[in-house]
Amino acid sequence: MCGLSGEIRFDGRTADIGAVSRMTEAMHDRGPDGSGLWSLGPVALGHRRLKIIDLSEKAAQPMVDSALGLAGVFNGCLYNYRELREELRNQGYRFFSTSDTEVLMKAFHHWGPGCVERFKGMFAFAVFERDAGRLTLARDRLGIKPMYLARDAGRLRFASSLPALLAAGGVGGDIDRVALHHYMTFHSLVPGERTILAGIRKLPPATVRTVEADGTTRDHRYWQPPYTRSALPEYAGMGADDWREAVLERLRTAVRRRMVADVPVGVLLSGGLDSSLIVALLAEEGQGGLSTFSIGFQPAGGLDGDEFVYSDLVAERFGTAPHRLRVEDARLVPALERAVRAMSEPMASHDCVAFHLLSEQVAKHVTVVQSGQGADEVFAGYSWFPPLAGVAREQAADVYAREFFDRPHAAMAEVVSPEYLIGEDASGAFVRRHLEAPGAETALDAVLRLETEVMMVDDPVKRVDNMTMAFGLEARTPFLDHELVELAAACPPELKLASGGKGVLKEIARKLLPAEVVDRPKGYFPVPAVRHVDGPLLELVRDALNAPAARARGLFDRSYVERLLAAPNEHRTPVGVNVLWQLGLLELWLQAQGV
Repeated sequence: MCGLSGEIRFDGRTADIGAVSRMTEAMHDRGPDGSGLWSLGPVALGHRRLKIIDLSEKAAQPMVDSALGLAGVFNGCLYNYRELREELRNQGYRFFSTSDTEVLMKAFHHWGPGCVERFKGMFAFAVFERDAGRLTLARDRLGIKPMYLARDAGRLRFASSLPALLAAGGVGGDIDRVALHHYMTFHSLVPGERTILAGIRKLPPATVRTVEADGTTRDHRYWQPPYTRSALPEYAGMGADDWREAVLERLRTAVRRRMVADVPVGVLLSGGLDSSLIVALLAEEGQGGLSTFSIGFQPAGGLDGDEFVYSDLVAERFGTAPHRLRVEDARLVPALERAVRAMSEPMASHDCVAFHLLSEQVAKHVTVVQSGQGADEVFAGYSWFPPLAGVAREQAADVYAREFFDRPHAAMAEVVSPEYLIGEDASGAFVRRHLEAPGAETALDAVLRLETEVMMVDDPVKRVDNMTMAFGLEARTPFLDHELVELAAACPPELKLASGGKGVLKEIARKLLPAEVVDRPKGYFPVPAVRHVDGPLLELVRDALNAPAARARGLFDRSYVERLLAAPNEHRTPVGVNVLWQLGLLELWLQAQGV
């Protein structure tokens, strides 16, 4: 787990090693254990290292293999690197380290860009081929590891975080108006290739991008599972019990894979179904005395601030070494400001501050944790999924918009200043385009595909990466194991929707977990003071929205902002997001990044 950066030029000039150095230093927190720079003519690479596998300097990056003519940087973990190394040894390759980075480099040499199809893990990497002058960028199937891009006529820069690209210079602060439309529609996330800044894009998940020496590029999407049963004969005739057993076996494998490390591995235990299942399966694997970490906050606005009653049940059942962190309100605003600075993109979810504070404490004990993110998207755990059951495929977009969107396109004019409005419903069109694509059998299948492959990447997945990596902590997500996701994609929707959502997981859990955990109401990392904006937090938001930078930018209609500030907790989106916080967070982030 690390931070990577680099530049390739197409204009005949030498790569700007100073810019790459600034990008690398901006990602110090992602890799506190070491750094490196490398350049050759038009290409420069940078890296910050977090030591997880092969703690020696032989695994340092950028990694250069002169015999193969390759140089590369890598962020992530290949859980099957030992098997791949043995296979490559049988092909005649010799290894100088025990790192997964070297396995990646030799796999690339042997199989070319198609090596990604053999990888089981999370990854973003850049490999430069010396003789061809070609750069290859790639990202894992579910976008667990980030890759941001900034390109002009003469060069392409890339990095593991958006602020790193800002640190390099040369990127303007213009707001992408389509991205702003997405932010105001999709729970404050910008899906797909766009970011809130017009000059910065993202490499899509499951994508290999080949960049030739002259700047021409081509993309290859190497993975997209079908969300259908009829085209998959291996699942024919499976009943509910068969599906549950198949899911359990895939989940066991996913948890086991993520134990691979040369450092201790813990678990972020919220007390919910997903993280509790991970603890249970790790206990099955013989992980005695497993360190688990839970967080709680002060109650506010009638909302409870912790779920320790559930996490304690799980810790006691499986004999973990539990760590509880209770956060007083006085610590919340300073922590929130640090969390905003750690965001690669603005994320209004109140979970961010919880993950940030929890990660700070967890990093004092372990370097790797497993986490339950992704289960709700993969196994239909959210409230907007049940209304799609039985809906005709052609009605999917309309029903999804009614259940999920923060506001319709027509309401944007009330919130967003005229300068930033767009004429077309870009967010509605984005959703329709994805839902109408072939490869999904029902309306719910199409929506689950959209949530898993697109929306999830730019909210819970990015949130966990950003907040844990702010403290050099590697988070691993078993529910995003690509083989488990492939199976879940084919699983009949009615099994996922059962028992109020995640039915197949709940039935599995009944044999492993306390009943109170399985049948509890759905919860989230509770941060009441962020859901209920008041006191110092309200002042922070008020200052951000009234700051000279905010007024000069003029993103939002001033009369609308004043109405929100006058009644800070009365305006909420259909899924309960505080609208004032949604607007304030965007300004807080832009100001924190100096945009």
